[in-house]
Amino acid sequence: MMVKISAVIITFNEEKNISRCLESLQDIADEIVVVDSFSTDRTRDICLKSGVRFLEHPFASYNEQKNFAVSQAHHSHVLSLDADEALSPALQKSIRHVKQNWDSDGFSMNRLTNYCGKWIRHAWYPDTKLRLWDIRKGKWDDSIVHEKVVMEPGSVVKHLEGDLLHYSFYSLDEHLNQQKKFATMSANALFSNGKRSNLRKIILNPAINFLKLYLLKQGFRDGYEGYLIAKISAITVFMKYTFLMDLQRRNKKEKV
Repeated sequence: MMVKISAVIITFNEEKNISRCLESLQDIADEIVVVDSFSTDRTRDICLKSGVRFLEHPFASYNEQKNFAVSQAHHSHVLSLDADEALSPALQKSIRHVKQNWDSDGFSMNRLTNYCGKWIRHAWYPDTKLRLWDIRKGKWDDSIVHEKVVMEPGSVVKHLEGDLLHYSFYSLDEHLNQQKKFATMSANALFSNGKRSNLRKIILNPAINFLKLYLLKQGFRDGYEGYLIAKISAITVFMKYTFLMDLQRRNKKEKV
């Protein structure tokens, strides 16, 4: 069955990434919808020159913004990308085939990340994502960070050949700044959901996280960058549970 695909992208100040993303969708998507959170750079101009449908919508959270973007699609089969992602030629070929032979409710793909100019083939790979699906069968979940598409029970999901190329961080500063932001958001979400921290989690969980990425995922094979990824990930886990502990203590003091 031949289907039409809507590509949806959320943006905020993505002038250095959005052109690459949009170019990879040419001849793949039957429409491209960009939902922007009132960028102050050239994102809007670049998108309008590319002929996409450009909408502006206030940002509340990643999952809410992505679900809003999906709701604006004209077609029920949606391909959702972040602005710093692009389709590899092999993945483009797979999606063209799927358009002609849609035989599933959703399709997953491996994501290959470029970190500070180097492709990370171990610590963060394959990082499988479900990004192409029938929106009548699934939606973005309620996670504040690291949101994912959740399909209805019984849905059939198949895997596509080719990589989703992710241009993550251009510098160490970018990585560190974002991880602090994510750690804060995660701690707040955990606290709101009744989760609590303790000294064991603060000490052990970062170490476990480092060993998982550096040894089990063979991040050591990614060289210096693999070590940085594992180390900063462990630091992020440390910050998350430390921030959560701080929320607990402040909340306790307020109740006294």
